[in-house]
Amino acid sequence: MANPPLVTPEWLHERLDTPDLVVLDASWYLPAAGRDPAAEYGAAHIPGAVRFDLDAVSDETSPLPHMMPRPEVFAARMRALGVGDGARIVVYDGMGLFSAPRAWWMLRTFGKREVAVLDGGLPAWIAAGFPTEDGEPHPRERRHFTARLDNGAVADAGDIARALETGSAQVVDARSGARFRGEEAEPRPGVRPGHMPGALNMHYAALQEGGRMKDPEALKAAFAENGIDPDRPIVTTCGSGVTAAIVSLALESMGRPARALYDGSWSEWGADQARPVATGTESGGG
Repeated sequence: MANPPLVTPEWLHERLDTPDLVVLDASWYLPAAGRDPAAEYGAAHIPGAVRFDLDAVSDETSPLPHMMPRPEVFAARMRALGVGDGARIVVYDGMGLFSAPRAWWMLRTFGKREVAVLDGGLPAWIAAGFPTEDGEPHPRERRHFTARLDNGAVADAGDIARALETGSAQVVDARSGARFRGEEAEPRPGVRPGHMPGALNMHYAALQEGGRMKDPEALKAAFAENGIDPDRPIVTTCGSGVTAAIVSLALESMGRPARALYDGSWSEWGADQARPVATGTESGGG
């Protein structure tokens, strides 16, 4: 692949001082994790990395969590971070491989092709013996950033309903098996437990090992185990559009890009009383 979706700590360390390289700390955590990404960034981040606040670069007018913003809003946020059209971008997070894929997907969907995820994130960087810095980095000079939204890469509820009805694409849910089957209450008020009838389950954690993406053959086996065919069109979904991007990144690393990601995900579908919900093991593995 001309622009590999994943890079190693060693690859990044060798190129860290390259003028056109921008490193983004895209750490974000579920409330239950009890972690503060801003505080963690201030305590330790890859030298020169700029904090990519997932919520701040999302649509703040939507009642749904971290939805894609309008192109002009995203472009303004990137310019303020010093990310320009000519930049090569590497994104990482503090868990290894959790929220950085969402930032990768957003940048790609707004037309940025030279963007990759640091495989293993900050933990892998530190484990490799590479340095970190604390405090705030020197502000980057504002750059011009052109955002061109690929509308086809962003699925809505109607797209999901049509895919499930016609079989035109596999809908792959990245939530845990227990949440998919409706055995656990959803973390957001008013959201029903369960899944979309006909969706398939591929928990994002099963695509990783030690915080890094599994190799393509192991990924292929993981998808097959859950009845998913990477050679057929796939739309990814999850709770709020974050971990769905891990599945999208896995497919990209296999050379089988996902057709789209459902931005509203279960936060939207599960709260819409007009949308059908299934529970148990119907239409999906664990």
